Amino acid sequence: ARRKFLKTDKTEFNHLEDVVKRIALSRFDVDINLHHNQRAIKQMRSATDQLAMEKRIAEICGKAFIEHAVHMEFEAAGFKLHGWIALPAFSRSQADMQYFFVNGRMIRDKLVTHAVRQAYQDVLYHGRHPAYVLYFELNPELVDVNAHPTKHEVRFRDSRGVHSFLFKAIHDALADVKPVDQLEAVSTAPGSDRHFLQSSQTPLYGYTPPRQNSMALGVEEQMRAYGNLASNDYFEGRQQALPGDGNNDDIPPLGYAIAQLQGVFILAQNAAGMIVVDMHAAHERITYERLKSAMAEGAIKSQPLLVPMVIAVSEKEAALAEHQQVVFTELGFELDRSGPESLKIRQVPIILANSDVETLVRDVLSDLVSVGSSERIRQAMNEVLGTMACHGSIRANRKMTLPEMNALLRDMETTERSGQCNHGRPTWVQFTMDQMDKWFLRGQ
Repeated sequence: ARRKFLKTDKTEFNHLEDVVKRIALSRFDVDINLHHNQRAIKQMRSATDQLAMEKRIAEICGKAFIEHAVHMEFEAAGFKLHGWIALPAFSRSQADMQYFFVNGRMIRDKLVTHAVRQAYQDVLYHGRHPAYVLYFELNPELVDVNAHPTKHEVRFRDSRGVHSFLFKAIHDALADVKPVDQLEAVSTAPGSDRHFLQSSQTPLYGYTPPRQNSMALGVEEQMRAYGNLASNDYFEGRQQALPGDGNNDDIPPLGYAIAQLQGVFILAQNAAGMIVVDMHAAHERITYERLKSAMAEGAIKSQPLLVPMVIAVSEKEAALAEHQQVVFTELGFELDRSGPESLKIRQVPIILANSDVETLVRDVLSDLVSVGSSERIRQAMNEVLGTMACHGSIRANRKMTLPEMNALLRDMETTERSGQCNHGRPTWVQFTMDQMDKWFLRGQ
């Protein structure tokens, strides 16, 4: 009965191959052999250590994925997440390289996708998709695997707890990636040669800076409130030693600056070859992370509304807001239930004073209803901080001294997510000696 609905042999084989790939990723302890028309298509030996596992992943997802991925492991509250997440520079135009296993079962779940997407929020270029192979383990009693006829979706008993755990695990893993880790990721990848780092599979052409967000008014006042990090003040008193005796062991990951190009890029030399840094993008990330830290350490400053805002919501949303009041309070909001289907907003964070507060609260409630968690308020704050960071960062054509350039390189090496600016663009690129030798046909 189904024969007439079958596609071409090639299409049907691709579907079957996808199934085999999922099985191979779920059971590293099993030899997997795939034959088609009396021809061996895949022969994968069982893998017992991380290197062997990465070799199998490279066969399935491609060598480029494993070269640009970092291994992570996180455990808390009875949950465990481990596996490989691709660096933001390795992104996809579609969500075709996302493997997520729950207790060994491959799933595609909205809650999981939402949590991962939020974890990559301010490091992934707009419209791009992350790549990952992740394994989530929890007590089988806490997950219903029969929530969907195809078994692709599951239902977690504590959906909010699972969402928060996944978000924190991946968010922290990405934050921990420093330039030295990105350089090591390539040099230790199975079968890797020295490669051009930070290249996306599809070039990100046509980038235009985002328009100034309507919420980002009063930037100067907000900069003062959360610590003035404007570029004029950034380099005061900051001096960085210039290269020493040239011993490779003493060279930092991003090396030492040797020149400034067209007032836009910093050229630096490291042990592997040449580094090119987009100075504005790099400084923007550093400023952004410092603003976020300053806001977190100083607690979020709020201001009362002259006239409390009353918004109409559903009875379910009103009850949810009442129950989750502490979530709003921690982020600088003061709101309470003023009726069966209404909320009264009395106080908002200073940084969001000029935003569309009503729409923001509604979106947060929508997230809480659908996935049991929301990061929208913090994302809205981060958008404002991102605009502030952009205004407070080094502008193009600013002449920099070598000590100033080296100071920026050292800060990049210690700043979270410094590989991308706030908009997901790469901040630096490595050109290896091998690659440059090929440009000039050296040794050929």
